[in-house]
Amino acid sequence: MAAAWLSSQKKRGIEVKSAGLFAMDGQPISAHAAAVLAQQGIDSSHTSSSITREMLDWATHIFTMTSSHKQMLANQAPDTIDKLFTLKEFVGENGDVVDPYGGDLSVYQMTFEEMQQLINRAIKKLEN
Repeated sequence: MAAAWLSSQKKRGIEVKSAGLFAMDGQPISAHAAAVLAQQGIDSSHTSSSITREMLDWATHIFTMTSSHKQMLANQAPDTIDKLFTLKEFVGENGDVVDPYGGDLSVYQMTFEEMQQLINRAIKKLEN
């Protein structure tokens, strides 16, 4: 949802790719994630991708939603540590963005709203 929303903002100079540590390539997003994106008028045709070395090399910043995912990536690709952050860490907060997987629609909506606020703050930081 985070990448779909940020991509929809069409911020000049910001390119977004989304991938997961445990994602299987080509899987559709969950029905609740699609519903939340549709409520925002955002294309929900995104499919999952597993993270690749090429993506890590391409990125100027790598954001994870949880500290455990950040640590896993740091262990797999220690050369990325200088550009690897949790989203909350990047904007000066502690904690993780809760994974809504398995929750009801309201959980997805709350997660989307939290990510939206965090991403807006991250964009401001990147633009400065």
